[in-house]
Formats: sequence, structure tokens, C-alpha cells
Amino acid sequence: MKNTIVTKFGGSSLASSEQFRKVKSIVTSNKDRRFVVPSAPGKRDSKDYKITDLLYLCNAHVKTSIPFDDVFKLIEERYCSIVRDLSIDIDINIPLEKIKEDIKNGASADYAASRGEYLNGLILAKYLEYEFIDAAEIIVFNEGGTYDQEKTKIKVEERLSKVKNAVIPGFYGANEEGEIVAFSRGGSDVTGSIIAASINASLYENWTDVSGFLMADPRIVDNPKAIEKITYKELRELSYMGASVLHEEAIFPVREAGIYINIKNTNRPEDPGTLIVDDIQDVKNHGKITGVAGRKDFTVIAIEKALMNSELGFTRRILSILESYGISYENMPSGIDTVSLVIADSQLKNKKDKVVEEIKRQCSPDSIDVYPNMAVIATVGRGMAKATGVAAVLFSALAKANINVRMIDQGSSEMNILVGVATSDFEKAVNAIYAAFEK
Repeated sequence: MKNTIVTKFGGSSLASSEQFRKVKSIVTSNKDRRFVVPSAPGKRDSKDYKITDLLYLCNAHVKTSIPFDDVFKLIEERYCSIVRDLSIDIDINIPLEKIKEDIKNGASADYAASRGEYLNGLILAKYLEYEFIDAAEIIVFNEGGTYDQEKTKIKVEERLSKVKNAVIPGFYGANEEGEIVAFSRGGSDVTGSIIAASINASLYENWTDVSGFLMADPRIVDNPKAIEKITYKELRELSYMGASVLHEEAIFPVREAGIYINIKNTNRPEDPGTLIVDDIQDVKNHGKITGVAGRKDFTVIAIEKALMNSELGFTRRILSILESYGISYENMPSGIDTVSLVIADSQLKNKKDKVVEEIKRQCSPDSIDVYPNMAVIATVGRGMAKATGVAAVLFSALAKANINVRMIDQGSSEMNILVGVATSDFEKAVNAIYAAFEK
């Protein structure tokens, strides 16, 4: 739909009546914001509860025959206070009572958890004077609980073509038997993306409590710059290394449709936020990075064997060993006679010694060394590709900071350089890389 913006608001954006007022001001300031996707209320402060967590808790109590009245009372109080403070003409007690009864009678965990978005959708629709469309009507899952893209697209197009403005709750849909099926946590991002892609919206806005992506983690780097524009590929690289604002699955529906995403801050709507664009945009900042991110708690298993490159099936045997133990690897830098396995500690757990012994038995390496307490840092940017001296700047910065680089890997796209350092050097390394490129 031309000149149509699909607007999704996260839990922090709808946690209280004060936040609802901000959301209404944002939505009504642009007539193109026709379809709004709300999350369930999030925390109002650090000591507060997320409504979705409370709903999951109610469901768990029923399964273990524990009364959940006190927990559900917290849910009722939150919604009733929002309705009361905003003077909304809706009797929210009616759906609340039905939900409580359904949970008591053994409703599924997906049903229970989804009711946070459902209730917020009812309230927001009434507050905005928009039509309410239950996501269960238009977001389709098959019998196995897998999202059905084709059927959903048909239903969304047909239903939304008949309304000017609507509120559609995020996070859930239904199978063809009418049973509620939820996406994974953070799935309201996915719902918004699906709606935007299905109607070919001009833009998908995702409103949260941060003004888009930053070039580095502000808990590590003081006042990192905001990223004004980022491609889907760059976002994928940074998100994988821990720089996450948006649910990863939310990227794909709009990416396929060629729709841009704008990450915005409900509390600072004047901030430009971060615009996520397609991957064929011209690169203007040659030699510049988009961001730096990383993760701790890796182990590197370094394997060396003479003439490894001419031994047919050597790497396959190594990967088969990992597969047999249910272990996935993060990276596998290699040389002519060497290969290293970068594995998250959460994957290895108590399997490290068994894996090493199995590699020795099946592959007969000349040497095999294990390096624990490793961190992996990704320096990402399309402006890095084919630019002269990028790697030199990065490694010079680490050398000046007296940081030993234990591993190096660069993807074929040349927009990502991975380095492995000791966990104790992680924060210092991130600061050194950021400072080198943002002088």
C-alpha cells in the first residue's frame, strides 16, 4: 500500500498510561501510520514485571496445581490502571475474566502468553479510535506450528484492504483449528514485519526505548555514535555478535519485500533513529566501519597436521565429530596445515575432552591445542570492502593497546573482520578498535 507505514511499539513503549499518551501522539502525528502493532506492557522500572512473564507464570502455576490468583491480580491491576488513567471507554474486566477462566481451565502456554498483546491491542485500538483486528484472524500457522507465509499474506491483504486504520496485536496467530500459536519471545517485531511485507508498506517503524543502533555497546564504550543507516547484511553480522535491538526473524519478511525499517525511540521521537536499508545501496564511506560488537566465552581448538590440505575428508571428519556430539561451531579459520574451531562454551559444556580425544583418534593430528577464555570481536562495515589499509588500522590499534590477537578471520564479502582475543582483553579491544576508526 502506497504511503502506508506499519508501526510497531515495544513493551517499554506501552508499559503505562504515560507511555500510551506518547504512542498516541506519535501515531496521530502522521496520517500514513495506518496500522499499529503493540507488544504487551513491559517493565515500568527495574523492580517491575513484564506482563508476558506473569502470564507464563500463571500457566505454569496451573500445570503444577498452584493457585495463580495473586499473580493474575498484578496483571489486572496494570491493565485497569491504564484504562482508568486514560479514561478509555472500555470494560477491560470482561476480557480479563475470560482469560483468567481460560488459563484456569488448562489453556496452552501460547494462549496465556499471547493475551498480553491481545489486551494491549484492545485498549490501544479504543484509545486511538482505530479498528481492532485480532492477529488470530490473519496470522496463519499450519498443523505443525510453522508459520504459513502464503496463507497469511492472502488473509492480511484481504482484511486490511477493508479498513483505513487498525491495531493488530503482535506475537501470535492461530492454526486452522483456531488454536493460538505464538512466535518466540520478541515476536511482536515479527508480526509487524509480516504485516508490512504482506501489504507492501512504504516503511516499517519499530519503536522501542533506544534511538536505533549504536556503533558499539555503551556499557563498554563511552557515548558511542549512533548508526544512521545500516544494511540488512551489516545488521545481521552485528546482531549475531550481540548488538541486538530487533528480533532477528523480523528482518526477513521486509527484506524480501524491499521495505526499509526505521528503529525509533518512543521517548525521543525527534531522534532520527537508525534506517535499515537494502544491500545494494551505494557505499559512500569507504574505509569506514558501521559498528563493532563481540561476545565472550569461547574456546578455540587449534589443530595442526602436515599436508592437511591434501588429505581428502580431513575437515569433514572434524565436523562429523562435532555433529555427533551435538555441537555447532561459530567460526573455522584455516591455513594450509592448520584449522581452528571456535566454539561457544555453552556448546562445549562437559564435552571438550571427549571431542579432543575423538579428533586425535580419527584425524591423527600432529598437534591439538585448546585455548579457553576467548572473546570474538566483529568489526563490520560495507565501507571496509576493497578499502586500502582497514586491516592495518585495526591491528595497529590492538598492538598499541598491547592486545595479543589469537585468531583472525575475514569473510569473502570483506565487510567483516573477526579477531579472537583473551576474554580479559575484550573491553579494552573493543574500545581500541572503535577509537581507531572514529578519530
